[in-house]
Amino acid sequence: MDAPRLLDGRLKLRHLRLVDALSEHGSVVGAAAHLRVTQPVLTRALRDLEEILGVSLYDRGPRGITPTLYGSAFTEHARTVLAQLTQAGRHLAELADAGLGTVTVGTHLAGSNLLLPRAIAALKSDRPHLTVVIHEASPEALLADLQAGRVDFVVGRLTGVPAHGTVQRRLYDEPVRLVARRGHPSHRLADPTVADLIDYPWVLPGTETALRRELEQVFLRHDLPLPANRIECTSILTLRNLLVETDMIAALPMLIAQDDARLRPLPISLEPMSHTVGVTGPAERTLSPSAHALLEHLDAVAAGLISPR
Repeated sequence: MDAPRLLDGRLKLRHLRLVDALSEHGSVVGAAAHLRVTQPVLTRALRDLEEILGVSLYDRGPRGITPTLYGSAFTEHARTVLAQLTQAGRHLAELADAGLGTVTVGTHLAGSNLLLPRAIAALKSDRPHLTVVIHEASPEALLADLQAGRVDFVVGRLTGVPAHGTVQRRLYDEPVRLVARRGHPSHRLADPTVADLIDYPWVLPGTETALRRELEQVFLRHDLPLPANRIECTSILTLRNLLVETDMIAALPMLIAQDDARLRPLPISLEPMSHTVGVTGPAERTLSPSAHALLEHLDAVAAGLISPR
């Protein structure tokens, strides 16, 4: 591919949005609906883009489309450009009115119940006209949002190695505990084990999450299968309601159960399972003043959270 050809005027912003949507949704139908265009229009735009680049970006199959090696590489660059343009718009808006601005933060289970709400409350106390937008999704979906600039940063569990193009900022460590509602029959057991709980219904994280893989290892170490009666859920609101209204059991970060009067941890050790909670942000993109302000409050709130080990 001749790099200067990308600057000859044929490549448009809509092409970048196109590959972002196609890679995110995995189908022409889903991408067209997201972009609010017809499928023929999207297909024609993709054909034009592949002609400009001189490579095939997607493999077509009966279940949708899959990025090729070229498609994955170009999507990453397209999302970087889109993110920079989004950030430029926010930066200019804040320069025009320092009291306004928007910060968009992604979150998943860890840190969503205490850390983030308290930091947002403190931020709004300082800057009441600043808009805070919260996106809750799986870690994988939030990473794509971060790369595309749809979120400024993500608050939640940190991975061992930062994903390409991201940096991590540790805030605190938090153990993982098995949790059930207060009054759950398992609380009457003198010294419960994982085997004692296997026949209860369970709420497990999605298969794509690190917590799910670690829980599978817990069952494996106890020579147990996964609970036969189980559902998969990553929404903290849905998960909590299932726990307090039924006899379901779940593995949660300690602070979620500790702060909820209707939940109670079970006296079963899941060592060495724990969460390192922190912020995942862009490695090369400059954050807006609003995003920096929220980060400062996250640091202050995290300093006051004591996680028992």
